[in-house]
Amino acid sequence: MSPVPGYDVVVAGGGPAGCAAALALVRAGRSVLLADAGTGPPKAGEALVSVGRLLLADLGVEQPVLGSGHLPCHGNLSAWGSAELHAVDFLNDPYGHGWHLDRPLFDRRLREAARAAGAEVAEHTGVRCPSRQPDGTWRLALRDRCGGGERTVRCRWVVDATGRGAAIAVRSGARRCTGDRLTAFHLTLGPAAPQATTDGRSLVESDPDGWWYTALLPSRRRLVAYFTDPDLPAATSRGAEQFRERLLATRHLSRQVRPHGLTTLRPPRRAPAHSAHLDRVHGDGWTAAGDAAAAFDPLSSQGILTALYTGLSAGRAVDARLHGDRAALPDYAAKVATARAAYQHGHRAVHAQETRWADRPFWARRQRHTRPNPHPRKGETLR
Repeated sequence: MSPVPGYDVVVAGGGPAGCAAALALVRAGRSVLLADAGTGPPKAGEALVSVGRLLLADLGVEQPVLGSGHLPCHGNLSAWGSAELHAVDFLNDPYGHGWHLDRPLFDRRLREAARAAGAEVAEHTGVRCPSRQPDGTWRLALRDRCGGGERTVRCRWVVDATGRGAAIAVRSGARRCTGDRLTAFHLTLGPAAPQATTDGRSLVESDPDGWWYTALLPSRRRLVAYFTDPDLPAATSRGAEQFRERLLATRHLSRQVRPHGLTTLRPPRRAPAHSAHLDRVHGDGWTAAGDAAAAFDPLSSQGILTALYTGLSAGRAVDARLHGDRAALPDYAAKVATARAAYQHGHRAVHAQETRWADRPFWARRQRHTRPNPHPRKGETLR
């Protein structure tokens, strides 16, 4: 029988958080297997704020990851708290402009960078049946989703970067805590007519039962998304015609999307967008990063940034822990808690600005949570 391959760390999840953790670990001299299941619908319309370039520079991958293929974003538009449209440009941002990402390209380049740095990258491979062994190692089954069969590996530590499901952390006893039930209904429109003028800035517009978001994609197509709670009429009537009617009723967003054509729309796709976190982000031989550790409402525009930050921080903490530093993981947990606290403060402040529909369920629920220290429900569900 051939020996079971061994690694210092297996990173489950090949998105930004998993890649950042793998890069931090291999550059610290660790042997790393990065397993990317590649499941779920393709992601589109995600943005990276300008300060994200610093984290990519820390990882040594800024140029190869951001050098081409993404669309610069030079500002944001919003109709929030009033019907007037307000603009914020990035001319004075010390870190420059942000990006509308080609998300598959972004993730692929991160995995390529991890491979080039020395990680073994297993594409289309899910981590199954994690089992803690008596000697303190992990035994994991890796299943190739493209018909390559299953193999077994061992490692000293596991980084859970599997997204909102936090598959390994939950299996190891951690609990998901959800703060709301926000759901996204989204679709991608075709390119605008050649003679049409398109605005490359993102736009957010609130309405009585939620809020809208649109952004131009690097493909010159346009993402349109509506965020609401799944029990409200705006969510239960989500056919193509109802979505179109609601979209056309917007004051500002409808102007941006009309050049892309609205005559033949498909029903929008549905995706979870709620705030969530784990009650603990590390345990016996495992550490969570990215959405597995803390997932933020897309209104914050912090998803990719937080994934890179927690991935990099988790990788460094795991390396330190394997060197015997028992304070490393509690320090990492404190960093995640600080990021969550900052997000919650900003989230409450932003929703408190929208007072026009305080009697409508969507906004009333969020106004109740503008007081300090809300107590989220326990349990679990785009961006």
